[in-house]
Amino acid sequence: MPEQAQYAAAAHIPLIKSPSLRVPRAVELPPDLHPLPDDVNAYFVYPFTLEPHIITLESARRSTLAAHVARREAYLLARDDEKERRKREALRKIAPGFEPSAAPLVPTPIRKSTSAPAAATNMGGDAEERPKDVMEDLVSKLEMLESSSA
Repeated sequence: MPEQAQYAAAAHIPLIKSPSLRVPRAVELPPDLHPLPDDVNAYFVYPFTLEPHIITLESARRSTLAAHVARREAYLLARDDEKERRKREALRKIAPGFEPSAAPLVPTPIRKSTSAPAAATNMGGDAEERPKDVMEDLVSKLEMLESSSA
């Protein structure tokens, strides 16, 4: 009992009860409450009656979501196509015949037929191929001048 001697001085001090603290009311049990049986395994039987209903709802929800996704994708694709079409129309106003996805437009030079006498002298019927290089073109023209002056 040395522990009681430790608190002996506090045994005669009056305790002040806080007005904010109160003792809770006793719990009243409902009259139709029945106790659980000793074996509760009977309460854990799942009948699986909700499974078809949930599966049907889930498949309907998924098909609805897929339809919404498809509609959204089609809308976004149509919007992008419309934006591209407007861009092409604006570019065609500036440069008719311009197609952004195609190769750039390159002007083709229209040459006067300077090799007509040479082609006329060629009796084999094979037309000369046009020179593809500037130097080859210069050489062929110089040969034509030499042959015409000689």
